[in-house]
Formats: sequence, structure tokens, C-alpha cells
Amino acid sequence: NFADLTIWARRSVVDNVVGPVKTETSQKPIPVDPFIAEDLMRWKGISSYPSPEQYVFATDSPRAGENRGRQPLCLATVMRHYIQPAAKRVGIIKRIGWHTFRRSYSTLLHKNGEVVKVVQELLRHGSSKVTLDVYAQAVTSAKRRAQQKVASILREEMPGTLCVPGVSPANFTGSPKLLKRIGVPDGI
Repeated sequence: NFADLTIWARRSVVDNVVGPVKTETSQKPIPVDPFIAEDLMRWKGISSYPSPEQYVFATDSPRAGENRGRQPLCLATVMRHYIQPAAKRVGIIKRIGWHTFRRSYSTLLHKNGEVVKVVQELLRHGSSKVTLDVYAQAVTSAKRRAQQKVASILREEMPGTLCVPGVSPANFTGSPKLLKRIGVPDGI
């Protein structure tokens, strides 16, 4: 029901076989952005299969016969014939698949500072462990900020007292200014 800005997953499609959703978590409503809901309603309105019992993205394949509109698009075909060629056209050379979108979505949510529980539920995971271990990837800028925060704490708590073991004037080829800043004993 796009009008109330939610989608309910009533069934799953794996390798073009329709079945029940995997878990109770998968059955919960999914919030939809108003712009996406509007686009989906517009598509449903111009689609050859506009009735509620038909798929939003139904197959038009002649092989579907009487099941046209009642059978979803083959996702492997969509990936192979549309998404992967589009990715190549824009210069993406990495192999991509449907989980690429899930990982990207998870990473963007994580980068935006969303709470793990929110990300978990948006991805329909039963456990936040799966969300963190498999899907969320740290973004370089986030890793840099985290590292800078730790360095800042160390600078505040121990100004000029950090040591670099094994570094002496004889074996150091970098800037003396750097060694002074991190507090090399008997600096250069």
C-alpha cells in the first residue's frame, strides 16, 4: 500500500520460485520514502498489470503465458541485461549483484549515523550481528574521523609524552618536527 508509505513483504521470490518470507522479521512493514512511493504508484498506473493482485514489476515474457502479471520479473535477467550493462557504461568494473545494493544501503545508513537496530530492521535481519558482520562496511572518511578522535584524546591526555620505540636520530629519516610533536625522548 504505497498510499500509507509502507510496503508489506507477503512473499519471497528466490530463483523465480515464489514462497513465504523467511522470518517473522521479514513480515514487518517497510517504510517507503514519499518520492519512491509516488514513482511506484505512477509505474503501477501505467503498467500493463495495474491490479492489486499483480506484481508491481511483473514479467511480460511470452513464456509466462497466462501467468503474465502474476509472475515477477526474473531478477537474474534484470541484473544481466539491464543493471550490469548500465554499471559498465558508467565505469563500474567490479562485479555487482543484488547484495551489492543491500551492502551499499547498509553502509550509507551506517555512514549517516543510524542506530544499528534501525539498520537491522530496514534490512529485515533477525539479528544485528548479521547487519554489522556482513553488510555494514566502514567508510574511509568515517575511519579517518574515528582515528582522529583517538589521536585527539591522546594529544589532550599526554601532550608531548608519547614514545616511538626504536626511533633514534640515527635511524629516523622523517621530519624532526614530527618527532617533536609526538614526543620522541631525547628528540632530534
